[in-house]
Amino acid sequence: MLPRPTVFIETYGCQMNVSDTELMLGKLTSAGYDAVDVPDGADVILLNTCAIRDHAEQRVIGRLGELKRHMKPDSVIGVTGCMAQRLGPRLLEQAKHVSLVIGPDGYRELPSLVDGARRGVRVAATRFDLEEHYEDFTPRRFDNVKAWIPVQRGCDYKCTYCIVPTTRGSERSRKLADVVRETQQVVADGMTEVVLLGQTVNSYFDGTHDIADLLRAVGTVPGIRRLRYTSPHPNDFSDRVIAAMAETPTVCEHVHLPMQSGSTRTLKRMLRRYTRDGFMECVARLRAAIPKLVLTTDIIVGFPGETEDDFAETLSACREIGFMDAFTFKFSAREGTPATRMPESEMVPDDVAGERLQRLVDTVRAMSRDVNFGLLGSRHEILIEKPAKRGELLQGRTRDYRTILVPGDKSLIGSYMHVEITGTTGHTFTGAPVANRMALPLAG
Repeated sequence: MLPRPTVFIETYGCQMNVSDTELMLGKLTSAGYDAVDVPDGADVILLNTCAIRDHAEQRVIGRLGELKRHMKPDSVIGVTGCMAQRLGPRLLEQAKHVSLVIGPDGYRELPSLVDGARRGVRVAATRFDLEEHYEDFTPRRFDNVKAWIPVQRGCDYKCTYCIVPTTRGSERSRKLADVVRETQQVVADGMTEVVLLGQTVNSYFDGTHDIADLLRAVGTVPGIRRLRYTSPHPNDFSDRVIAAMAETPTVCEHVHLPMQSGSTRTLKRMLRRYTRDGFMECVARLRAAIPKLVLTTDIIVGFPGETEDDFAETLSACREIGFMDAFTFKFSAREGTPATRMPESEMVPDDVAGERLQRLVDTVRAMSRDVNFGLLGSRHEILIEKPAKRGELLQGRTRDYRTILVPGDKSLIGSYMHVEITGTTGHTFTGAPVANRMALPLAG
């Protein structure tokens, strides 16, 4: 019997890409391929890519060059995901050793496209399919701890800096019953945490049900202990959604709420469709309903036309809200987005944007450090997720998304543990298992 061909997939970007990689691996393994963990000698090498910033695309271009040395004479290499959708056939022209370019809606034909590439057929498959949700795919999940479940694809918001509507198409939502069915399978497979995914996930609507209905339905599936979702848009937190969060015990006390800027003037130019005051009102409504809620965010600095006063408003908004953490970025112009057509005179010099970025990072870290030192001695329930990168430790997360490192054997991965926080670097924590968890009340 001939050995089964092998496939290696390297993933860049957001959690949606992680989920798409799981779908691709599931499809290819069911078609006769074996997944491998390293590219060396793999029959098929795929890079599942992100296009949201130029830096992400440049990393992929560099990696494509590096991977030449891992290829056998008959290996094929392909690019999938958002960068593939954005560049299409241009990638085949730029990288002659690339045989496949497949956008996010093209994975149904992945086995046949790969087989064709192995016979020498080079192809770019970047057609949108606004009905595609891959309902009949069985993902090959990376771990047995938590499951990423896409509930919505595409985006209709069209922020002036964002390439997502171009690479992922218009917004469409899965049927609630299909999401519940997948959640039930996740529980049967031994997982107790689910993360619902969408580009603006809280605008989910399947024609009958909204995200409030979905949270209640998924959150009450027997066996689910933790429910998260990402990433929401501030405009789509209706009273129904907030009530569902507050009233569904499995919904975790953490929301990743992209702010992007604290300046109303900049938000308007970004076409974010809310003001600074509107964002603050959203935060207040969430915290009134869920008092222990922890917030993280995304922020862009150096957007065209951003002044020092605009940036100062971003810093003050961060201090006022008290984000636990923030993903911070310098503005990256993406071909085809409206922001690239703004006057050259309004472009913020790179050194100015870099200096603002460092001030923003320092501000967020200082806030987080002050809060985290105040948590020393508190007790929390954590879900053990994986081995930590340092020492003989395991990494776990609280319901409010704080990372705690604890001693323990790998056999504990996927289990819950009650711990007391014993130390902090200012960002992550160390903890010790609590034998008698009733001695002190749990903080989260």
